[in-house]
Amino acid sequence: MGIKEELRQGVIPESIEETAAIEGVQPEVLARDIADGYTVLLKNEIRATARPVAVGRGLRTKINANIGTSNAYPSVEEEVNKCRIAIDSGADTVMDLSVGGDITSVRKAILEVAGVPVGTVPIYQAAAWAIETKGNIVDMSADDMFEAIEDQCADGVDFITVHCGVTRKAIESLRTQKRVTDVVSRGGAFLTAWMLHNDRENPLFSEFDRLLDIAETYDVTLSLGDGMRPGCGADAGDEAQMEELRTLSVLAEAAKERDVQVMIEGPGHVPLDQIEEQVKMQKKLCKGAPFYVLGPLVTDVAPGYDEITAAIGGALAAVHGADFLCYVTPREHLGLPSADDVKRGVIASRIAAHAADIVKGIPGAKEWDRRMSVARKALDWETQIEQAIDSDTARRMFDRRHLSDKDACTMCGEFCAMKIVSEHLGAEEDMRC
Repeated sequence: MGIKEELRQGVIPESIEETAAIEGVQPEVLARDIADGYTVLLKNEIRATARPVAVGRGLRTKINANIGTSNAYPSVEEEVNKCRIAIDSGADTVMDLSVGGDITSVRKAILEVAGVPVGTVPIYQAAAWAIETKGNIVDMSADDMFEAIEDQCADGVDFITVHCGVTRKAIESLRTQKRVTDVVSRGGAFLTAWMLHNDRENPLFSEFDRLLDIAETYDVTLSLGDGMRPGCGADAGDEAQMEELRTLSVLAEAAKERDVQVMIEGPGHVPLDQIEEQVKMQKKLCKGAPFYVLGPLVTDVAPGYDEITAAIGGALAAVHGADFLCYVTPREHLGLPSADDVKRGVIASRIAAHAADIVKGIPGAKEWDRRMSVARKALDWETQIEQAIDSDTARRMFDRRHLSDKDACTMCGEFCAMKIVSEHLGAEEDMRC
């Protein structure tokens, strides 16, 4: 029995009770929002050891970290290490996007070590298998796609990205408007090529009920992917993107009617002045379904620093209603991320999410900042480091350049503003007494 079906019967599972306590909300409120589709609980019961994570209305903005092999770097051990680093750095979930080496072994190894929900994009494995056995991605069958989906759900994956909105109509929009970057989504590109070569509709759209049957069986959350997301600022908000979003809104309703949990994926590359409108449009069209955004990246010219461009866009998107940020690493557009890139990407996205949570009034967000401010006023370095979003980096930076008495930092020393004013305010108070 799926979680939404349990809720319809008036049962609040233990996983919701535990998650509500972590989020600082009432279990009944969380249960209602999951039942109504405003929130999803990422949890495949096959993996009993993984803690569930709730994504949606009134909750802390969550962070996902993408990992996974390529043909150039097919090491299982390297991706497992990245998984651990991502989680240690504060990622709420990880996604295995492997396309190289033994994809099944990578996924199972990640599922074994990750104590958080794990997502995948099953068509990657279907495409890799088609190349290996048939010579070309476009030669995979619809059954190959659904077999990969079911295999991964049966392994214990908690959520899957499925590009159901890449339809013939969306491709026609793509053809007529002449984008700068065409299709940058890997899954979207696989399906676009498959549809054009085979002159057929996308099976994930035309056989959506078959997909719902699998999701219902394993209680896996569907993340309706943005295969037509803009790959540059110039393409943001165009008809191909909007056509896909309209399709996803219809499919999301169909999923809700089957008690299948669903969230919507979003762009992509979006200029700052379009982010608010795009987030609010998604929320309206998809009736408040959780919104999962990649970035958005607000400029195209910062390779090597794209964790920053994504954090800027992610903070603004979350302020206006996005619920889930997919991190971007410094190596986006340049190559497969290293372990250090993974940490930098997670931390940047966490900063963005927390900045938005302060504005959104998420329980505990402002209080965390206040604890840091009080420690700074008191020149309490240990507490400052303890409260830092990345304590290890804060500690390393402080220890490399500090005064022997640690009474002030090496930026100001005896010119420390708070120390000077505190001394004189204190003297003034003493004279009054």
